[in-house]
Amino acid sequence: MGSQWKLNDHPKLPKGKQIAMVVLDGWGEAKPNEYNCIHTAETPTMDSLKNGAPERWRLVKAHGKAVGLPTDDDMGNSEVGHNALGAGRIYAQGAKLVDIALESGSIYEGEGFKYIKECFETGTLHLLGLLSDGGVHSRLDQLQLLLKGVSERGVKRIRCHILTDGRDVLDGSSVAFVETLEDDLAKLREKGIDARIASGGGRMNVTMDRYENDWSVVKRGWDAQVLGEASHKFTSALEAVKTLRAEPKANDQYLPPFVIIDESGKPVGPIVDGDAVVTLNFRADRMVMIAKALEYENFDKFDRVRVPKIHYAGMLEYDGELKLPRHYLVSPPLIERTSGEYLVNNGIRIFACSETVKFGHVTFFWNGNRSGYFNPAMEEYVEIPSDSGITFNVKPKMKAVEIAEKARDAILSKKFDQVRVNLPNSDMVGHTGDIEATVVACKAADEAVKMILDAIEQVGGIYVVTADHGNAEDMVKRDKSGNPQLDKNGKIQILTSHTLEPVPLAIGGPGLSAGVRFRSDVPTGGLANVAATVINLHGFEAPSDYETTLIEVVDK
Repeated sequence: MGSQWKLNDHPKLPKGKQIAMVVLDGWGEAKPNEYNCIHTAETPTMDSLKNGAPERWRLVKAHGKAVGLPTDDDMGNSEVGHNALGAGRIYAQGAKLVDIALESGSIYEGEGFKYIKECFETGTLHLLGLLSDGGVHSRLDQLQLLLKGVSERGVKRIRCHILTDGRDVLDGSSVAFVETLEDDLAKLREKGIDARIASGGGRMNVTMDRYENDWSVVKRGWDAQVLGEASHKFTSALEAVKTLRAEPKANDQYLPPFVIIDESGKPVGPIVDGDAVVTLNFRADRMVMIAKALEYENFDKFDRVRVPKIHYAGMLEYDGELKLPRHYLVSPPLIERTSGEYLVNNGIRIFACSETVKFGHVTFFWNGNRSGYFNPAMEEYVEIPSDSGITFNVKPKMKAVEIAEKARDAILSKKFDQVRVNLPNSDMVGHTGDIEATVVACKAADEAVKMILDAIEQVGGIYVVTADHGNAEDMVKRDKSGNPQLDKNGKIQILTSHTLEPVPLAIGGPGLSAGVRFRSDVPTGGLANVAATVINLHGFEAPSDYETTLIEVVDK
C-alpha cells in the first residue's frame, strides 16, 4: 500500500466490525398515501429502523446538486447516486459535464468526436435533440457551441432534427428557438457549410419516449429523420412550426412529425449510409430508445425499413449498464480515490452483490466508473442473473431472496469486512408503473433487508441501510398543488420515473458503539456524505476532502 492510501485510525471507533451496506434502489421517503407503494406495502423491517432510535435514522438528499446534477429540479438516478455513495465527493454530472467539455474544448479531443469526424469529409453530420433552453434534457446554447466547434473542424454538411419542447419551457416558445437556430445555420451557410433543419416534431409525439412506454413515438421520429417520411412536409422549419401551431389545440409538446423538402419535393436531409449522427440531449431517460434504434443491429421494436451504416455518438453515455451508446462525446466523470479503493488499501475485505440490472451500480459506478477489482485478493463481486424476456412487474420479487442469501452467507463466513448489496425491486418494478406489483416488490426488498440484518445480528456487526434515489414512494403524476393529475378520460396519470424525494439512511447493529448518533449540524447531508460515515464505522478517519461524515460519537 502506498502511503497516499493510509487512513488514520478513528479516535473513538473500533476497527474490525463487519458492516453490511444495503442500498434499496428507488426507495424514497414521501407522504403516506395510496400511491406510495412503500407505505402501502408490508415493510416491518424498514419501519422498525424508522421508528427505532431517532438518532440512528435520518433522510439524505439523493437528487439535484447533492449528486452533481445542474439543478435541484433534476431527479436523481442510479448511476449518479452510486457514484456519490462510493466516491464520498460530489462530481459534475450531466449538463455540467457537457458545459465543461465544451468550454475547455476537451469534447473535440475525445474518442467520440474523432469517431463522428471520420464522416465529415464525405458525409453529413446529423444533430438530433430537444430544441429548448429548458436545461432539463438539453440546452440551446450547447447546440450553438457544438455547431461553432464542428464548423471550425472541417464539417461540410449539417442537418438538424429538432424536437419542440413546451414542457420544460413555455408552450409556444418553439417559434423563437427555431428562429434562433435558423439564424445560426444561415451564418454557417455564408461560410460555405451546407447547414439546414431537416425534420422535426413535438417531444411527446416524436422520438422522446422513455422506459419503452410507446415505441410508436420513436418510430415516428425514425420515419422523419432517417427515411425522410412524414405526412406534413414544408420548405422551412419556421413555416412548419408556425403552421402546425395554428391547428386547434396545438401544443409544442405534441406537434406532429414534419419533414423539410426542397423545391423538387425531396426531403433535404434523411440519414443515409456514411453519415454521422449525434443525439444532443444530456439527460438519458428519453434518449435510450432512439439510441437503441440507431445502434442495435438486432432490433425488433418496429420495422426500421432501412438501417443506414452510420457513425453514431450520444452527447453522453445514456445507459452505463447497457454501455449505450458505444460512442459518446463527453465521458462520465473521472472519479479517483473512491472509498472502496481506500478501504481495500487499508485491509478491508469487500464482498459486493446484486442482480444483473444493478450489479454494475454496486461495483462499477460505486468504484468511480471503473471496471474490475482494486485487489482481487481482497474483493469478491457476485452477479446474479436477472430475469430476462419479461417485464419486472411479472416477477416483482426479482432476485431479492438470492441477493440476501449471498449477503447472509458472506457475512456468516466472516471472510469479509464489508458486504455491499443493491436490492433493485422498488426501482425496476416502479418503472413499470404497476402499483400492485410495486407493492409486492417493496415487501420483497424489506424481507431481504431482514435476512441481511439478522446475519449482522449473529456476527455482532453493523448495518448501514440507504437508497440511491426515490421512485416507488410516489407513483402518480402531480399538479402544481400536489394533487394527482388526471388524463383526458379522468384517469390518474401513473408516474414511472424517479422522484425528487430524499432517501432514508439508517445505522445500527450490535457492533455499533453505544455513543454513535447522527449529527444534527449536517441537515442538508446527501448521498456523498455516506462514504465518510461508512469509513468511520470501519474504524478510520475519512480523507479530508470527502464530504463530511454524518455521525458523531458522544460519551454515554
